[in-house]
Amino acid sequence: MNKLSVFLGLTSVLAASLSAQKAPKETLLALSKRDHTLSIVDPVSLKVLAKVPVGNDPHEVVASTDGRTAYVSNYGFGSYNTLAVINLVEQKPLPQIDLGPLRGPHGLAFVGGKVWFTAEVAKAIGSYDPATSKLDWILGTGQNRTHMIFVSEDLKRIITANTVSATVSIIEKSAARAPGPPTGMPPGPNNPPGPPPGPPGGDWEETVVRVGNGSEGFDVSPDGSEIWVGNARDGTISIINVATKNVTETLDASVRGANRVKFTPDGARVLVSSLGAPDLVVFDASTRKEIKRIKLGRGSAGILMQPDGVRAFVACSPDNYVAVIDLKSLVVTGHLDVGPEPDGLAWAVTH
Repeated sequence: MNKLSVFLGLTSVLAASLSAQKAPKETLLALSKRDHTLSIVDPVSLKVLAKVPVGNDPHEVVASTDGRTAYVSNYGFGSYNTLAVINLVEQKPLPQIDLGPLRGPHGLAFVGGKVWFTAEVAKAIGSYDPATSKLDWILGTGQNRTHMIFVSEDLKRIITANTVSATVSIIEKSAARAPGPPTGMPPGPNNPPGPPPGPPGGDWEETVVRVGNGSEGFDVSPDGSEIWVGNARDGTISIINVATKNVTETLDASVRGANRVKFTPDGARVLVSSLGAPDLVVFDASTRKEIKRIKLGRGSAGILMQPDGVRAFVACSPDNYVAVIDLKSLVVTGHLDVGPEPDGLAWAVTH
């Protein structure tokens, strides 16, 4: 090997090392539905660091807890049944997850080391365990177009919005059932046997709450007490008390086409996007009053809150950019080009 080859090799290694050192710990992830790509963005400079192919019709994205892997739902209104997997460190695609008959995956969450997802056509939700590379749990909701999903950190509560059924499912873990004779009856050879033991760790109980027509985007308040649901067809917002599992208020919010609903990290405000209107609507969470309508373009979809509560990112799908919102002044401070028809957004923190 000549001296030039050695020099070039060392230069390449040094450049790669410097690049790795400069890679941000936090990254913004943004999907382009038309380009079928995931953009990995430096949230400080707002520069796109890489674009990675993610398959057909990507709608939602979520990052693993360690920030090293992203998962994307390939939706297609039921035409597709895969989750794309992206190595965020090496910025390259990994083999997709085949969901078999669980078609129309859409909503995503990453909790407890697993990927949780909805499957609209199957009217179901499920979880995938990356450690075993297996689908390890499926539950039918019995509702039409189970679209978005929330999973609590203690894994005891799952919430879904069911768009066509105009409902929200609150699914809670019940205690494990022990084997033995019926309650109140001592064991004995002549007594009838009790119920068999329940599933390991307990079963699940579903409460279906009727909300407004076109229930799609929703969010759970940071303290876990309320669920705000955007009803796209009615232009209203349903507020559900989590403890009582019933709608306590329906706001005549004039957000027809409501797409996504997000609380600010402090729980003080709620942002609602609409694919059918040019405004991002901001509500006071305690008074339920509208604070402001922020002009974005011709419509908006995915909303992502920066974890420190300084900014929000809103995918303006019809206008082909992501708007950057200052959450203190509630004004647009910039636009980000991640490709045409941006939608799903996520935040990744590498550990």
